[in-house]
Amino acid sequence: MAPQSSTGAGAEAELPEYAGHYRLESTLGSGGMGVVHLARSTSGMRLAVKVVHAQFARDPEFRGRFRQEVAAARKVSGAFTASVVDADSEAERPWMATLFIPGPTLSDHVKRNGPMSPAEVRRLMAGLAEALRDIHRVGVVHRDLKPSNVLLAEDGPKVIDFGISRPKDSELRTETGKLIGTPPFMAPEQFRRPREVGPAADVFALGSVMVHAATGRGPFDSDSPYVVAYQVVHDEPDLTGVPESLAPLVARCLAKEPEDRPTPDELMRELRSVAASYDTQVFIPRQPAEEEPEGDGSEAPAAEVPARERSGRLRKRGAVVAGALGLTVAAVLALVGVPGSADPAPGVASPRTTTAAFSGWEAEPLDGRSMPQCSYATPALVCAQDGLVFARDAVNGRLLWRQALKGAAASGPPAGAPVVAGGAVLGGLGQGREVTAVELASGETSQQELPAYGGLRAVGGMVLLTASDGVVSGVEAASGRVRWSRRVPGQDVPYFVSFPGDRLAYAVGGSGDGNRTRVTAVDPRTGEVRWQARLDGNLEAVGTADGSLVAVAVDAVRGEARAVVRYDPRSRTTVRVPLRVPLAQVQGGVRGNVVHLMAAGGALTAVDLKAREQLWSLETGVARASTPAADGRHVYVSAPDGRLLAVDDRRGKLVGQTPVRLGERSDRIPASLPEPVVVGDRVYGSAPDGTVFAVNGRDPAAW
Repeated sequence: MAPQSSTGAGAEAELPEYAGHYRLESTLGSGGMGVVHLARSTSGMRLAVKVVHAQFARDPEFRGRFRQEVAAARKVSGAFTASVVDADSEAERPWMATLFIPGPTLSDHVKRNGPMSPAEVRRLMAGLAEALRDIHRVGVVHRDLKPSNVLLAEDGPKVIDFGISRPKDSELRTETGKLIGTPPFMAPEQFRRPREVGPAADVFALGSVMVHAATGRGPFDSDSPYVVAYQVVHDEPDLTGVPESLAPLVARCLAKEPEDRPTPDELMRELRSVAASYDTQVFIPRQPAEEEPEGDGSEAPAAEVPARERSGRLRKRGAVVAGALGLTVAAVLALVGVPGSADPAPGVASPRTTTAAFSGWEAEPLDGRSMPQCSYATPALVCAQDGLVFARDAVNGRLLWRQALKGAAASGPPAGAPVVAGGAVLGGLGQGREVTAVELASGETSQQELPAYGGLRAVGGMVLLTASDGVVSGVEAASGRVRWSRRVPGQDVPYFVSFPGDRLAYAVGGSGDGNRTRVTAVDPRTGEVRWQARLDGNLEAVGTADGSLVAVAVDAVRGEARAVVRYDPRSRTTVRVPLRVPLAQVQGGVRGNVVHLMAAGGALTAVDLKAREQLWSLETGVARASTPAADGRHVYVSAPDGRLLAVDDRRGKLVGQTPVRLGERSDRIPASLPEPVVVGDRVYGSAPDGTVFAVNGRDPAAW
């Protein structure tokens, strides 16, 4: 494709063909600082790529601001913004790629269709209030919220363009005499004291945006930016045409003093009171209670109290809360049996656990160079990072042991979660033969010599190693003894997959033309083939259900999943459930009869194998996510910015998410995202800053 031509002030005559490895297809828009292109990734995912104008690329100060824009956008990427997929602020022409969100800007919508209806205005205000809450809680102030920076997507408004946003602790300060922003949507303090601009300035801009949405003009209107600036600082806003039910709230947003404006949370509560006249309750999520209710607590469980504040309260009301949360006897016994009197070990920050209810914990990073990958092995959570493997008490987060890896194993992030088998953790697994075995209980290490292998899979107490010549060896993990070696019939060089709760290992190999798939189920202890089948289509196994293998049928050319397939080896029958929309780069998990599929671009889909139908599909707002994990109530995925997202498994609605945890290396994207670890009511996650944490899966709203 030839480079796209462009015209207009500040734009180069010839635009680049690529930004990084993303091919630029067309121009979406051009501004004073750069050009935004529609582009596609190698897999075909649509992206919006912002490329900086050449003259600004030569300015060190501008490069610093662009780096800040990338960092800010990464922090807030989520359900209310355009997720950052990739960026290079050091390129000759700095660029940033975000997920492409179809839909017009608010500015274009009003130009084409006129002012919005009262119901649409209220929905928009609720969505933007929620977006500002998401932005502010990670310490970022947007500073340029305006109609052209609001995208009207199908699932609600998205805030874009963090070009002049600033974290509260940013070292980049506004220079004296420079005004940064768009005058009709700037707060008075942005004119009077720009160095002191805080989150309240975004709320003022929200008020101005709402007037524009309702009337087609701003609350302060003039052809001269100098007159507008005077009006913003000194005059009262013109709210003529703003819906009567919303005008008082908009007026509060436009208060001259920042402390007189409502916070995004207050806005959402106020909007709830006027929601009765509109069918828009979905835009206003339930808010945590500000005060603990009186009484015995039976009508107000701990779910109503923010997680970081409720630990002490739970200690005082342990028995009541345990009953309210419906903990099983086994869970209560497990929690009571954990020592709780000792001080936290180094590296553990405020374990929040009690003898009555699991309220979670967050451990300080041991190493911030990579995102920990973790496995559960009673009673520990075992994790691997760059050259490091360690174990934490699964209940309180206490560090049990840590071991450094050597050689090739210490040179990069782990390829996956640690292999735990036979009471030992096998560290440093790669293409080499010598591995470090760590005893799970004590942390003591020993070296094991394994047969040469190119593929590895742990199932129960066995480890299956596949050599380059196709010979598979079954190794007893506890002793390192080779119990069997043989070829697998019908598989040239088999690579195995296995799934929780299933004692078999599966070799899945496709035909060259992508029309057939051979599946071989092997007993890992003996190497015996339990069953074998040749199935139609190009299949990728994602789990098992009641003795059946579950897979997704993937178009061999386009790489898109088109259906979910269930094969029952007992009856030799196949059930195929088509997907309503093809899903790219899908990752899947199975719980019971429900399959959860996470696709590139953020679509999370649930399919019921028993009912043979797709249940729901949700656009999560993340550019990519981990393999989903489920507990019967919620589905969990990890995001590249360190968030753990929880989705209601019945309704397909986002019900909770943890804070962003990017750390100092916020310009790096993890190569692989760890699947959340679900154990009963506990859900374990990790983040790019090296944090490992645990939350209560019964109460995602309090995360």
